[in-house]
Amino acid sequence: MAKILVIEDDYYIRQNILDLLKIEGFEVFEALNGAQGVQIAKEKLPDLVLSDIMMPGMDGYQVLVNLRQDEKTRAIPFIFLSAKEDRPSWRQGMNYGADDYLVKPASIKELRQAIRTRLDRQAAAAHMYSQKLQTLEEKFRHLINTDSLTGLPNINSFRNSFKEEVTNLNSPGYKLALILIGLGRFEKINQALGFGGGNELLKAVARRLTNFLESHNQNLKIVASVQTGKFAILSTSESQAHIVDLANLILKDLSEPFVIEGQEVYITPFMGIALSNNEKKDFETLLKQAEVALTQTLRKVLPNLQIYNETMECSSLEHLLLESNLRHAVGRNELELYYQPQVALATNQVVGMEALVRWHHPLRGMVSPAEFIPVAEETGLIIPIGQWVLRQACAQAKAWQLSGLGSLQVAVNLSAHQFNQPDLGDTIEKILKETGLDPDLLELELTESAVIHDLEQTIKTLNRFKAVGIKVSIDDFGTGYSSLSNLKNIPFNNLKIDQSFVRQITSKPEYATIVRAIIEMAHDLDLKVVAEGVETKAERAFLEQFRCDLMQGYLFSPPLPAASFEELVRQRKI
Repeated sequence: MAKILVIEDDYYIRQNILDLLKIEGFEVFEALNGAQGVQIAKEKLPDLVLSDIMMPGMDGYQVLVNLRQDEKTRAIPFIFLSAKEDRPSWRQGMNYGADDYLVKPASIKELRQAIRTRLDRQAAAAHMYSQKLQTLEEKFRHLINTDSLTGLPNINSFRNSFKEEVTNLNSPGYKLALILIGLGRFEKINQALGFGGGNELLKAVARRLTNFLESHNQNLKIVASVQTGKFAILSTSESQAHIVDLANLILKDLSEPFVIEGQEVYITPFMGIALSNNEKKDFETLLKQAEVALTQTLRKVLPNLQIYNETMECSSLEHLLLESNLRHAVGRNELELYYQPQVALATNQVVGMEALVRWHHPLRGMVSPAEFIPVAEETGLIIPIGQWVLRQACAQAKAWQLSGLGSLQVAVNLSAHQFNQPDLGDTIEKILKETGLDPDLLELELTESAVIHDLEQTIKTLNRFKAVGIKVSIDDFGTGYSSLSNLKNIPFNNLKIDQSFVRQITSKPEYATIVRAIIEMAHDLDLKVVAEGVETKAERAFLEQFRCDLMQGYLFSPPLPAASFEELVRQRKI
């Protein structure tokens, strides 16, 4: 049932219109003057507004201007019903953005037709938008489940296929194997042939694996590209020996020469295999075990294949040592925050920064976050480290504000583990109070997977942040799949497009289409859009053209220590 708001100061005219609309089956709201009409429109969000022009206080023109300036009410069809029948009044109303203009006394037929026409057009536009969204989601689903270079399923698709196979694995003793394939000598080939030649080699490996899969489809379920230079295969068999035989056949097939740019190229393939049978291991566990087995293969001359066993895990002394050292890193002041500027594309000004943790190990030097963050997640150390990062970032942002650097918004990453802590809200509010940072200068970055895990609890938590004034951003958008149409149900402020999408916008039209549509739809949802990993002027020009709000990336600046970041911002203010 469509909802119509009638704004009319004349009681009898208003009641006649309301009675007519009720007979026609509409749900109606009434307003006695312009100010009340604006308030009701913003509260009820009607499907159409029918308004007089000449009213005491706020007239109909002012009502229309007010509604057109508000993101939520901008698109609501608006029809004037006025006694002013002169052409200048009609022209003024249409110039302000009215959809139609009827002169009192309008006939019932005329009023009915005007309303139906506007509602039908609105419905058609909504249908077109829905179709566009559906088409976009289909393209988006394909892109985020496909490796852009090889055309193979990527890690997301591989994970889903694994879950399906585990569900279907009912036969006792039947084994599901995850075979991880690495390419020896790939880096040397890359250096010799250049990235173009290296990419052609990866495509050729993908084609050969696909052909092998098609000829052994009874036991090989899917081949995927899970990382640059790494491929994975799911295999099922009643016999471990049969899985090993298949794996050796794959190794033999990949050991044959590839012809790349007219040259014969040889690779040295190696494998790590992890098995799941009655234990029903989850995907991440099996993938990790295959990685451990693959690492063991690299440490040996022969054979080129290793099957995971628990002794391999026990031998990972370096991993245990890293965990032990990480436990003391905070207390020993070995952690440091770097800040990567976020730049407003419209003004080229630094308006904020993302806080990124770095670890200065006393013996190993700088340890990559890609190495120690997974250890922190696994051990629970991410909680105290995350609190340290949040406190340091808020304190630094406040210090810069007091020193005249400006009110810069600081973005801090929250892991899924942190986000699920029951005292998260209390912890963040306490840190804000202790550091004195205004809540609206703090932005919390969450991954898609953390947000959609428990949607009901997510919305509850984010509403608490919103009430305080804290901003929330969806980080690395596109690396995990969440329906674009569901974004409106989650109370967040910003959307960060993952760098894997940004890097393709100038070379692949399908990525450009997706990024452009994401920006448009994010703006429709009143969200700001941040592009990550901007490295070229061409990427920036594309983002500017389609009104992306903010960017960060090496084109402007890499992450910097606090002193260097401050110097950069002060120089740009001169």
